Parts: sequence; structure tokens; C-alpha cells
Amino acid sequence: MEDIAISVRNIAKSFRRYDRPSDRLKELLLPNRQQYREFQALRDVSIEIPRGQTLGIVGRNGSGKSTLLQIIVGTLQPSSGQTQVRGRISALLELGSGFNPEFTGRQNVFFNGQILGLSRAQIEDRFDDIAAFADIGDFLDQPAKTYSSGMFVRLAFAVATSVDPDILVVDEALAVGDEAFQRKCFSRIESLQARGCTTLFVSHAASKVVELCDRALLLDHGEAIITHHPNL
Repeated sequence: MEDIAISVRNIAKSFRRYDRPSDRLKELLLPNRQQYREFQALRDVSIEIPRGQTLGIVGRNGSGKSTLLQIIVGTLQPSSGQTQVRGRISALLELGSGFNPEFTGRQNVFFNGQILGLSRAQIEDRFDDIAAFADIGDFLDQPAKTYSSGMFVRLAFAVATSVDPDILVVDEALAVGDEAFQRKCFSRIESLQARGCTTLFVSHAASKVVELCDRALLLDHGEAIITHHPNL
């Protein structure tokens, strides 16, 4: 088990769906009457990811990809099942998540770096490299609420990959970056892979999954189908 970075066992996740906002209020006033429909986002998903492996996660919108990633990184609790994660995990999920819109980019670098386990001195040592990689110029000292989606992902990716993670989780946020920046990001991911970083990569671009990943997990309506190689 020491060679397993991520273990997901029989994970299921369900959400309550309400047809109208008023149904939530009705449920509070009439607790004995069910006002919601249950939506099963994940159904009995199990997978083990060895240290240093890169797993591509693919599937249509609504298939459960983001839900699975949020459970793995700990921002969402499963309805049933267990997860175990061994090592420092760094995640780039929803665009702008983890950023305080009132903070400047510089302040958010220090804020996020400390959340990811770095000391202030360690962040200061890496700050110039983070700023150079993000390449957002004077916006680094402007509030994050003034950023475009591209600026968000530039700075967030620079921070997420600068903390020497044991596990890197990248959702589809990179899709908002321009082509040149995407190439730079994929080069950074490859350098982390070479150092033994375990990587979870979600993308609709099959060519990138084939290029970057050792195998793939296909999710369909919350159920998992494993292929041992993305070409299969």
C-alpha cells in the first residue's frame, strides 16, 4: 500500500435536486414531505493510483469527473465509501477557487502557498519564479477580482505547481489559457512527472490524454470504466 498514492474505494455521491427554489422552503416547513429528487453523481467508483502514475479522467459533461476530483482533494465528502491520499496534494480545479477576489495576486500567492503547506520564507524564495511563470505583469499587484479568466489560471497554475506536490490534480481549467501558455503548462506537468509526481488530469482533448497519461478512467453517468492505456 505504500506504493499507492491515491486509493478510492466504493465511492458514491448523491445530491438533492429541487425543481423550484420554493421547494427548499417547503421542505423546512413540511419535513415529512420529500420535495427533492435524488441525483446520483457517482456510483460505486473504485480505483488505485500508484505513486508516479498519471491518470487521465475523461467523460461527458455531468459524468461525475469534477465530483470525483473534489472528493479526492477533500473539498467534498462522499455519501459512502472511503478515500486515502498519501502525500502533499495540489489542485487546480474550478477557475478562481482558493483565490480571495479582494486580495491582490501577490497576496493570493502567499495565502495559497501557506494553505498548500509552505512557509512564508519558502514562498518568498519561489515568488520570482511564480511571477515569471504566470507572466501577468502589473496585474500581480491588482485585486484578483479585476482578472480575466486567463489571468486567474496563469497565476493559479503557477502557484499549484511551485509547491513541489507529491500529487497534482488538474481539472479542465487549462482550457481557458491561450495555446502558448497551455504548452508551457504541459511542459511543467511533464517536468513534475519526471520527478515522480502522481498526476490526475481531466481533459476533453483526447490527444493530450494520450500524450500525458499512462492510463485513463472513463466515467459515464457516475460509473467508472477503466482502460489500461488511453489508446484502448
